[in-house]
Amino acid sequence: MLSFVICDDNLNILDRLAKMLESIFTKNNYDASVVYKCDNADDILKYIDDNNPADVLMLDINLKSSKSGLDLAEEIRKRKNNAYIIFTTGHLEYAMVAYKYKTFDYLPKPITMDRLEDTIHRLFNDANEVTKKYIKIDNKNTIIDEAEVQYVKRDGMKLVFHTSSRDYDTYSSFNKFQDKLPETYVRCHKSFIVNVNQIKNVEPVSGIITFMDNNTCDIGPKYKKDFMEVLKNYGYFK
Repeated sequence: MLSFVICDDNLNILDRLAKMLESIFTKNNYDASVVYKCDNADDILKYIDDNNPADVLMLDINLKSSKSGLDLAEEIRKRKNNAYIIFTTGHLEYAMVAYKYKTFDYLPKPITMDRLEDTIHRLFNDANEVTKKYIKIDNKNTIIDEAEVQYVKRDGMKLVFHTSSRDYDTYSSFNKFQDKLPETYVRCHKSFIVNVNQIKNVEPVSGIITFMDNNTCDIGPKYKKDFMEVLKNYGYFK
């Protein structure tokens, strides 16, 4: 299911947009729901920081707060690099700037049902084109969605594949798996390989990585330089 989150400082527009979305989901039998709506930037960031679902974020650019919708999108990209972002605003001059934040679409106000439905159709087509890839970890045909793994930990003779829902372990070594893992899986420590897309925060000085479910691991001195360079390449640091 795709989870939609809406932020608009006009409560009437906020409620209307939520109802329009739910109507489109029902009409087209889309597996989606509006899971959260709010009228300020701080609330939506707290919602995301608490590890709540947010696959699609619809953001008003002209928020009456200390952060604009563009500021909010910049903060969200640090937390959820793969979420869909859709901007809404009555000021067309922001359209080009909005696409800086890997924007899926830009909806001028007032938003019409036809225009919104067209956007949602394209969004679901795009989401359905993403083919899941799996990691086979043992001879029992145990497979894991590679996008869900936050890190791989060496624990004695075992490897532990950690996801937010559970851990999977197998008797094996890093040498066997490292070349088979996606390029987003990066060695950061003698005992850890991390999935860059699942990183929530990195503290370079203390050498601590925090993941989406608030689990942490260390960055080993031997791996720190190369690991930080990888993060720069992925846009985590300017």
